[in-house]
Amino acid sequence: MAVSDPARLPSVFVEAFNAKDLDAIDRLFEPEAVRVLQPGVVVTGDGRRRATSSFLALGVPIEISLRHTYVYDDTALLIGDFVIDGTKSDGEHIHLEGTATDVARRGSDGLWRYIIDNPPGVEVGGE
Repeated sequence: MAVSDPARLPSVFVEAFNAKDLDAIDRLFEPEAVRVLQPGVVVTGDGRRRATSSFLALGVPIEISLRHTYVYDDTALLIGDFVIDGTKSDGEHIHLEGTATDVARRGSDGLWRYIIDNPPGVEVGGE
């Protein structure tokens, strides 16, 4: 699951997410990467892992369509649309979608990892 092209990060994330492999997902992030839960609410470390785990617990696959990848030196901005749509194990239907804006960095090993995971992206009409 090593990623040498930042544009592949979302598809590798989808594979790990849909396999419910939290460890594989975690390897796609730098250790102190941040995740935006909602505008103004950011978690890192164990909080980020717990947030990811709660999405995996939904038991519904994710789809991501990458719109753009902008790379400058060892930093990349990834913009992609995601959808989580299906029925949870308790029978409840769930539908989450949005346009994520994520930032990745190339490490000294040449591999790309997320440093900012911002699933809410930009909310229309937000602050």
